Amino acid sequence: MSSSIFSFVFLFFFLFTIPYIQSQPTAPAPTTGTSPINLTAILETGHQFTTLIRLLNTTQVGFQVSVQLNSSDQGMTIFAPTDNAFNNLKPGTLNSLTYQQQIQLMLYHIIPKYYSLSDLLLASNPIRTQATGYEGGVFGLNFTGQAQSNQVNVSTGVVETRINNALRQQFPLAVYVVDSVLLPEELFGTKTTPTGAPAPKSTTSSSDADSPAGDDEHKSAGSSVKKTSLGIVLGFALLCCSVIYIS
Repeated sequence: MSSSIFSFVFLFFFLFTIPYIQSQPTAPAPTTGTSPINLTAILETGHQFTTLIRLLNTTQVGFQVSVQLNSSDQGMTIFAPTDNAFNNLKPGTLNSLTYQQQIQLMLYHIIPKYYSLSDLLLASNPIRTQATGYEGGVFGLNFTGQAQSNQVNVSTGVVETRINNALRQQFPLAVYVVDSVLLPEELFGTKTTPTGAPAPKSTTSSSDADSPAGDDEHKSAGSSVKKTSLGIVLGFALLCCSVIYIS
């Protein structure tokens, strides 16, 4: 009898309790937060940024980007030159830069704020970069184009190129592809001699006495002295002759 009662209670529990539990809403699984953004992984999807990835790693700028992306609420905008862009540089361009200058070059391709393509056209030029302020340099970028056609050009004062497409355009990171390495004026600008500068004043030296004009003056002065001396001699001779004649 007792076993029958136990079986009945178990059956009752199974038929009525389990369906009730299944009908209750389940709580969402706890989230672990947004995964950190990996700039290298984004560039690797483009299959044409080997040189840029190498420079970002050797200069430690890539690590700096990762830290700032995951700690700043401003976001970042990065311009990614292709391998062809680096190959089109004059031979020895990168090797001629010091380690510090290579860091500045990489930082010059980064804006410490998220910009969509349309935002770049609305911003005031020049837009500051991560390199702005190094050794007092401006290191700014200028943007022009047409918002209707979504065409944007970027100029450094040394080179100007068009932004082709976006590897990523989602806050907090925008990565735009460019076909030229962005060379800052502060590192690659041509220094020109200012025009209209007054000509240096010439100084008169003692050697000017040997000039033809000086010779003429000395010759005329010597001629006058000779004539005066000759007159005195002739006058003295006539005087002597007169005295002898009178005597």
